[in-house]
Amino acid sequence: MASVLVVGPHPDDQEAGMGATIAKLASQGHDVHLLDLTNGEPTPLGDPVTRAKESTLAAEILGVSRTTLDMPNRWVEHTIEARRMVAGVIRERGVDVLFAPFFEDAHPDHRAATRIVEDARFDAKLTKADLPGERCYPKWLFYYYATHLRWVANPSFCIDVTGFEQKKIDAVEAYETQFVLPVQQMAADAPPSAGGAVPREAREWIGAGLTYFGGRIGTMSAEPFYTKEPLGLDGLGALLV
Repeated sequence: MASVLVVGPHPDDQEAGMGATIAKLASQGHDVHLLDLTNGEPTPLGDPVTRAKESTLAAEILGVSRTTLDMPNRWVEHTIEARRMVAGVIRERGVDVLFAPFFEDAHPDHRAATRIVEDARFDAKLTKADLPGERCYPKWLFYYYATHLRWVANPSFCIDVTGFEQKKIDAVEAYETQFVLPVQQMAADAPPSAGGAVPREAREWIGAGLTYFGGRIGTMSAEPFYTKEPLGLDGLGALLV
């Protein structure tokens, strides 16, 4: 079984981007760990204590463990210190597969987080690096989509997550301050009957995305991923099932 590390700049990014895949990997026996670079605060309806409870609940729903670093939300920077912090986690956990946010994004924290992960992967393999744990180099670095851009993802591959849809919905909705209360608040302020713009509930946009990407690969549900490094196949068998 593989050691998998899914890095997000804020709690909820991993769940929103690849929550169903996380649940599936955990169900298969892989050691999946979520690493938040920040606690996600401040936000309009949240606070540090509430967000910690939400992120803990979301991890429990998905069946994985979680660590939160103390980088400042909205001020995540690609620094040597930041990448060494992440490299230390990679080494301590002996990571085989890394996931990071897709590198094109409107959110500066997301772009910085991805640069940090990319460089931390390299630093984790260095000798005499004065870092905790044994040196290691994750074999794979994949990118998940949790972007703040209104565009269609351009995945290299999609993972069939049929049967894990509800796990993702429940994990995302565990973040009530981010995905539940704002919808309720806006609905109260501008009801649809009055022509107000009310955002869709999490389960609606999650379901739409899973169904769309499932349709791209001939399954009920799927989540998209991107890789800069080519995947190796030993033949056409895996593509023809």
